[in-house]
Amino acid sequence: MIYAILKLLHILAIVVWIGGMVFAHFFLRPAALQLPPPQRVPLMHGTLQRFFAAVLVSIATVLVSGLWMIGRLAKETVQAGLAFNMPLDWTIMATLGIVMMAIFGHIRFALFKRLSKAVAASDWPAGGAALASIRTWVGINLAIGVVIIVLTLLMV
Repeated sequence: MIYAILKLLHILAIVVWIGGMVFAHFFLRPAALQLPPPQRVPLMHGTLQRFFAAVLVSIATVLVSGLWMIGRLAKETVQAGLAFNMPLDWTIMATLGIVMMAIFGHIRFALFKRLSKAVAASDWPAGGAALASIRTWVGINLAIGVVIIVLTLLMV
């Protein structure tokens, strides 16, 4: 039962993260482009600030639940007298997931910081440039996230 709950939390956290990137990238941004920069940049800043807080919770949930599930299976395997070999799809998922987390760290703690400074200074060109960088890296993270989902579902 605990494994099922951990897997549920793991998947829900991924849904929040990937789904939020899809929403921001393909729906919010194109609609916000209709606004002038003094309205668009603060709107995107406020939205991303809330989303990034949710992603931090999602990352913590994915890490804890993922490590716990791996550890639980490893323990059960060893207790059964067998050697634990992590499945290839899990290894790929974990490796690419860590890459995604590192990219998110760059987005949140470097690029978003630039955006926040631009908004505080009402420097709309700098805010637009920061948003463009954020969009690029979110697109990369979204692509990696989709690759993880495809690989893990097709390798079963």
